[in-house]
Amino acid sequence: MKNNPFKLSILGIFIILGLWATAQEVKLKVDATSVAKIQPTMYGLFFEDINFAADGGLYAELIKNRSFEFANPKMGWIEPESPILSFNTDSGLSTIVKYAGYTTNHNYINITVNNPDRYTLINEGFRGMGIKAGATYELSVMAAQESGAIEQIHFQLMDEAGTVIGETSITPEGKSWKTYEMAFTATKTAEKAQLKISFQGKGSINLDMISLFPQDTWKGRKKGLRKDIVQLLDDIQPGFLRFPGGCIVEGRTLAKRYQWKKTVGPIEDRELLINRWNSEFDHRPTPDYYQSFGIGFFEYFQLAEDMGAAPLPILGCGMACQFNTGELVPMEDLGPYVQDALDLIEFANGSTDTPWGKVRSDMGHPDPFHMKHIGIGNEQWGPEYIKRYKVFEKAIKEKYPDMIIVSGSGPFPDGEYFEYGWEELKKLNTEIVDEHYYRPPSWFRENATRYDQYDRSGPKVFAGEYAAQSVGTTSPDNKNNWDCALSEAAFMTGLERNADLVTMTSYAPLMAHAEGWQWTPDLLWFNNLESYGTTNYYVQKLFANNAGTDLIRITEEGVPLTGQHELYASAVTDTRTKELILKLVNTADDTQEVSVAIDGIRLNSKGEAEVLTSASLNDENSFDAPKAVSPKTEDIKLSGGTLKMSLAKNSLTVVRLKTK
Repeated sequence: MKNNPFKLSILGIFIILGLWATAQEVKLKVDATSVAKIQPTMYGLFFEDINFAADGGLYAELIKNRSFEFANPKMGWIEPESPILSFNTDSGLSTIVKYAGYTTNHNYINITVNNPDRYTLINEGFRGMGIKAGATYELSVMAAQESGAIEQIHFQLMDEAGTVIGETSITPEGKSWKTYEMAFTATKTAEKAQLKISFQGKGSINLDMISLFPQDTWKGRKKGLRKDIVQLLDDIQPGFLRFPGGCIVEGRTLAKRYQWKKTVGPIEDRELLINRWNSEFDHRPTPDYYQSFGIGFFEYFQLAEDMGAAPLPILGCGMACQFNTGELVPMEDLGPYVQDALDLIEFANGSTDTPWGKVRSDMGHPDPFHMKHIGIGNEQWGPEYIKRYKVFEKAIKEKYPDMIIVSGSGPFPDGEYFEYGWEELKKLNTEIVDEHYYRPPSWFRENATRYDQYDRSGPKVFAGEYAAQSVGTTSPDNKNNWDCALSEAAFMTGLERNADLVTMTSYAPLMAHAEGWQWTPDLLWFNNLESYGTTNYYVQKLFANNAGTDLIRITEEGVPLTGQHELYASAVTDTRTKELILKLVNTADDTQEVSVAIDGIRLNSKGEAEVLTSASLNDENSFDAPKAVSPKTEDIKLSGGTLKMSLAKNSLTVVRLKTK
């Protein structure tokens, strides 16, 4: 059969038309008149101790169960000649002993050494210990001789092959408890080192608070935070730090809830708590997941201050997690919970003449932390939450009328719980409502207009927890891929376009240990030696680093760009840096040409653009390629008040132009 020339010509026309349509320029217009102020809290961080984010992560302590307070007091410790902590009475014997009358640090270990050549005690660390060659490490231990003559206690860092890569010793003195401190330098790098303790001489000795930190911590603080992780957080330039969670605030039961007063004061007096995430998911049981509270509320406030971020503590409201027991404090017994909130404000802001202000001062911070926000409840829902919230709000506002209270709309972005929460909180004229969204990437692209029609006379919005789920919420197979991050970028242009309503936003969860995680995806990942930002991290960083001070309009024929042509956009100016900043998201599989006419502001003809893109939507960052998907900077030019650009396929482009 011969080809039909008419059919071929029609086909050719369609191909030409298709190519013309693909290359057609999208004409945008920027009106540089300010329509709303961008709040300094617009982009922040949400920290929760999930995925070994605190002990074993941000908190730089290398010893697991340093004070023998786990439910199994010997968890993390390995005794001689056996990996299962059995006794060897020929070489030695260790026994967990309780302090008489002690209410917080309950236990210590008593070691009887009969054969010094055979008795050792080994701590395995948090999936090992990350040790770096040439780095200095600070070891401390509390010790008290009981009988006999233990002449020396040797501490050795051992690499995976059993080679000594750093060591030091102490000479115990007397039967009274004494803290010994020493520093030594590691000779080799190891990701999974362990600490070996051995003895010289025979006798019985008591040990407690066996602790090991790198000297090079964030801000050089003793027993401080892991420097590389905090640097990644600080680089975001967050507007606020929300802590300590999350569901961890509520507890599986009320008895296991987070109680901030137990997390301040000397670290050896902070009462350990089993982490609620240690048995939450069958796919990732972590029986060794505890909270030592080496990072407590003082450290959270201090970290926020270090980063120039507003502190946002979240407190329980007398309701255990409703996904677990949902246990309730009777209304008549709610008083101590409310007092905890009032005392926290005093701890953060009170003068040194107040009881809790003095506690803060005694910890080394006489000046107030200038806290302006407090959250009541995390993901609670229903009438019981509203009843309790009212009590907290009344008490806080009576004593601290300027304190901004964050309330919650439940765990979902829609549905019965959500609608009820918003309806009731509107009636109360609450200030900020926390919304959470864990949804597929498509949901984020489709909801870029979510806040366009929200009631402007009601509460402001805190997008307190969100992350695109590549497989499904709580799935262990979720990935931090470029598809998720790009979809979040599209959604974030909608958050920014509604900055008169949306005043706080944060991705969640914040971080995860490569071998200790429970939940995916997460903003950054770390192992014992390294850390890296995900594709999502770089989206957050680009938005936060370019938040601006004033929202302006960017439109196509007077309409905001919210998915037309698979494009999304927002625009701000920054009166501090004297810049115009555009955020342009192209979710199409083709390059798109745009021209942006700019009115109401005089600009330099040259600027720069940071472009975040990748060849495949499945691409991810990793320890081997930590910046595989990361921004690249390009020079741009303005001609006659118009910017012409080619937006790479599946890309986020942030444009910065200086004003004249």
